[in-house]
Amino acid sequence: MRSIWRTLDSGLRRDIALVCLADGLVGISYGAIAVGLGFAPWVPVLMSVVVLAGASEFLFVGIVAGGGSLLAALLGGLIVNARHLPFGLAVGDIAGRGWRRVLGSHLLNDESTVFALSQADPRRKRITFWMCGIGIGICWPLGALLGATAGSLIDDIAAFGLDAMFPTVLLALVLPALRDRTTAGTALLGAVIAVAATPFLPTGIPVLLALVALVVLVWVRPGPRTVDTDLVVTG
Repeated sequence: MRSIWRTLDSGLRRDIALVCLADGLVGISYGAIAVGLGFAPWVPVLMSVVVLAGASEFLFVGIVAGGGSLLAALLGGLIVNARHLPFGLAVGDIAGRGWRRVLGSHLLNDESTVFALSQADPRRKRITFWMCGIGIGICWPLGALLGATAGSLIDDIAAFGLDAMFPTVLLALVLPALRDRTTAGTALLGAVIAVAATPFLPTGIPVLLALVALVVLVWVRPGPRTVDTDLVVTG
């Protein structure tokens, strides 16, 4: 395993490790928030293992805790996870065949897809995909377990600011990419679209609608498209 890990350059190893750590920290926030909203501690932990998709899990607990129906929460999670369909088409061959593809489909996420597609060499693509996927597959449930445990022991979760951990980590991941003026403008447009749509659309949908801003990025920035690992976002 160590020799496979060393196949990747130090910068890429560092980026993967930091993203996995960030997912673990967000997982702590998720577990604590879920318990604080009234869920039993085992619920976020089980979901973190079975679903393994942070955005849809946050959306699910938010809708249910807000009084929404279970069906609405499930449909919302499916809509958010619909982005995994093109992800799977993009990295299906990278994951392998047979049981590897089945396992790879479960470990598939935004981060492992972006990191894998950023590599030119097929072997490095495969190693990057699995390293990132397995890392998040460990850190996210572990974070959820720690958060759920803390949430069951702490009376007032809000007093510790754990609810702010999720947006803070996402902001920290995105900030390096915002040095590029075109990317910053696209992010601002996406934020405006999401905020404007929030009063009129169900929870989670405005964030998906904000992806329309990417059309502007593709239109404004000519030339070959490359994947920027600085744009990695948990989910």
